[in-house]
Amino acid sequence: MDERWLQALGSMTYGIYVLTTHHEEKINGMIASWVSQISYDPPLVMVAVHPNRYSHQLVRQGGSFALHLLSKSQKDLLSRFKGPDPEAKFASVEWAPGRTGCPILKECLGYLECLVRENYAPGNHSLFIGEIVEAQLFSHEDPLTTLDYEGVYVGRV
Repeated sequence: MDERWLQALGSMTYGIYVLTTHHEEKINGMIASWVSQISYDPPLVMVAVHPNRYSHQLVRQGGSFALHLLSKSQKDLLSRFKGPDPEAKFASVEWAPGRTGCPILKECLGYLECLVRENYAPGNHSLFIGEIVEAQLFSHEDPLTTLDYEGVYVGRV
């Protein structure tokens, strides 16, 4: 990708979320920032996930995911959920299975729990379109965004 494009894309602002998912007895979580609402009726959101991520496999197989809104004070969760070990990601993090079975983190601003309705592979990331089946907002604090974090993901894995 052209360096000018990388600079411009690196200047875009996104929310930073923890995506959790499951299939059968397997669970995983990852950091996601390419997230957007795409419909009000029905309530749909989109998340982009690179195919080499373990979560990609679980979302495809399990057909669901949850997006957790983080507060600015929860930057510590980023390093935890960036790691490769699914068990380490959830160690000492309180969670419970949600309506779809996805892990729902107890300490977050809120979450959206989704069933996958469509998925597309328009480029090097897959787009999972999820219909919101459960949602809760626990706090009205300002959410964590890429403006609060020193690195911006522009798609290179």
